[in-house]
Amino acid sequence: MATAATASNLTAVQRRGAAALPARAGVGLKPEHFRAIIETRPELGFFEIHAENYMVPGGPFHHYLRRLRADYALSVHGVGLSIGGEGPLDERHLDRLALLLDRYQPESFSEHLAWSSHGGHYLADLLPAPFNRVTLQRVCHHIDRVQERLKRRMLLENPATYLEFSSSTLDEAQFIGEVVRRTGCGLLLDVNNVYVSCTNHGRDPSTYIQNLPLDAVGEIHLAGFARDVDSRGEPLLIDSHGSPVADAVWALYDATIARLGPVPTLLERDNDLPRFSVLHAEAQLAQARLDRASRAGSGSPAGEVHPVSARPASAATEIAA
Repeated sequence: MATAATASNLTAVQRRGAAALPARAGVGLKPEHFRAIIETRPELGFFEIHAENYMVPGGPFHHYLRRLRADYALSVHGVGLSIGGEGPLDERHLDRLALLLDRYQPESFSEHLAWSSHGGHYLADLLPAPFNRVTLQRVCHHIDRVQERLKRRMLLENPATYLEFSSSTLDEAQFIGEVVRRTGCGLLLDVNNVYVSCTNHGRDPSTYIQNLPLDAVGEIHLAGFARDVDSRGEPLLIDSHGSPVADAVWALYDATIARLGPVPTLLERDNDLPRFSVLHAEAQLAQARLDRASRAGSGSPAGEVHPVSARPASAATEIAA
């Protein structure tokens, strides 16, 4: 649970990450694209890296990142903190992360609402946790520790899920809203994850987004999914990051930024990487949508997001510890 000390220190935490990402489209930085990016210097709002790929003191990854950091805003996205894990955070991993952020001073840092380690063993995946009061207290404690150690506000990403727990007692959007309220963290809204999870669980993605703490959104992710079937033969969507953004996800994104105004938006592609020019062209599709949202008068200055109408009582009600 968030402590009084955490709440009082939050303004100092936020000051460290005060230079917000521009409300433009960006892409994930991949080594396969280093040379093409250096040669073309594309028109993009920012690049995003996976923190764990840069937790070494030197090498070619840092060589290219240093060159690009001089000209582009940077978002650092973690995949290994195991925010939703049952055990304590890996303090050595957190120290390495702090060194990386000190080195590059990114405009944004984010992590997943998931777990990836247990009993000292690391699992190379982002695994779901039940949404109940025990998990809520643990996640809030972990986020408090991360923000205290990094001296900045972090963004928490909503998960893509393929199963649900009988031990869950809270709605996912309600759970995320309470985490944001207790810790003061921001929200990384992954629109593809919303569509994937809601399709898999038979829910309405627009209602899910409406029930989130949208005033806390600091970044949006877009990606592609793969279609599969589960053991019962029912449709199952997989957050694959290996294909272009689907039309249904674009439509959900359009509705989201019509409500929020322009928000920093990342095009994710981690598998089946195309040429950089193809990825850049897809980012330009997002940029065109951001430009339209801005011209429509619903936009905010870069780095700001307008609050939306009050969430339903079920999502807005504070949950007892």
